[in-house]
Amino acid sequence: MKQKSISIELNKLITGDKEFILLLYERLLPKIINYVKKNNGEQTDAEEVFHDALYQIIARAKTQQIEIRTSLEPYIFMACKNLWLKELNKRQKQVRNDGVFELKDKDEERLEAIENQKRWDLFEEKINLLSENCKQLLKDYFDKVPYEEIVKKFSYSSENVAFQRVFKCKKKLTELIKADNRYKKL
Repeated sequence: MKQKSISIELNKLITGDKEFILLLYERLLPKIINYVKKNNGEQTDAEEVFHDALYQIIARAKTQQIEIRTSLEPYIFMACKNLWLKELNKRQKQVRNDGVFELKDKDEERLEAIENQKRWDLFEEKINLLSENCKQLLKDYFDKVPYEEIVKKFSYSSENVAFQRVFKCKKKLTELIKADNRYKKL
């Protein structure tokens, strides 16, 4: 049932359902603005990233099948986050090159963003194949929760045990990703 509602949401986005798109703006744009501002950006940067992410998702959905395993909103947020991190990286390169700007064509940037989203999709798909314990443990690890808190939360005997468990979960995730045929293409 959840997959069906995601497909309906994606279809509303693709077809330009104004009410649905306004709802996305109301719910997501403030989160994107907050994220971008916390990461060296301005509101206008966030708005541009949000528009580019929507464009990217629509373009991708029109050309190929998109499989979204969570809801559409986190998917869009991750697309925005990837685009903003890419923009920050580009800005750093521009500054380092002593005034020589390496500007890429917008279409090339969008294609690169689509590839990043495909990588994220593969990662998300494979992490969902892990045990609930591993999923939660890796979520905390990726969120940079201190090992001291992980030990308490999961009732491990020591930080070393927590570290070993994180290592095993990451190893399993890596094996799942590398075993997928899409891995070499991405």
